[in-house]
Amino acid sequence: MTCVSFVAAIDGPAGAGKSTLARKVASLLGMRYLDTGALYRAIAFSLYSRQVLPEEGPEMDAAIDDISVEILEDGLLLNGKDVGKEIRSPLVDSIVSSYAALPSVRKHLLSVQREQGKIGALVADGRDMGTVIFPDANVKIFLTASDEVRAKRRLLELRERGEDLSYEEVLQTIRERDRVDSERSAAPLRKAEGAIEMNTDALSIEEAVAELASIISERKRSVTG
Repeated sequence: MTCVSFVAAIDGPAGAGKSTLARKVASLLGMRYLDTGALYRAIAFSLYSRQVLPEEGPEMDAAIDDISVEILEDGLLLNGKDVGKEIRSPLVDSIVSSYAALPSVRKHLLSVQREQGKIGALVADGRDMGTVIFPDANVKIFLTASDEVRAKRRLLELRERGEDLSYEEVLQTIRERDRVDSERSAAPLRKAEGAIEMNTDALSIEEAVAELASIISERKRSVTG
């Protein structure tokens, strides 16, 4: 696969700050942002709502073929409907990795994601951006943070939305997602070859955005002149 435009691929485990930082950096640098996590959440939400178990087979194939995901500048549509709020629930948190681990689901979204790299300069975050979706990305970054820090961040997000979960429940969900994401056969979570590793434990959002923007803009200048 060849990158038609400039692509910055950001990977890392749940709660490392990928989506928040990627969105802010893209806005700061005047680049487009691809929230791949939202794509997988939408697919998982749709399949679970239709009582389709996260198992490969004819039922899964038929269900996936019936799902349409459209990427917009400010979100996405699932079969023509805005499901932005529904896909950010604790329920979807707990099921998304099981569905995202399926080869059929990942294959369904592969071309959808790659097409975004042909439209213009892009910042994309996920679990396999630098290893599978954009292996020729101009810059690859692997964000990390400790389990405990990631759980605390996620807990704050949930409480801001009115969700009542304990720290222990969120930490358990984080660790289970890590296990599933790392052990799945299809595009497991791992640091891409040549990726720059960045730990966000001790960084504020502003500090992390500044560091990421510096890395990406420097590489962009060297590529585009």
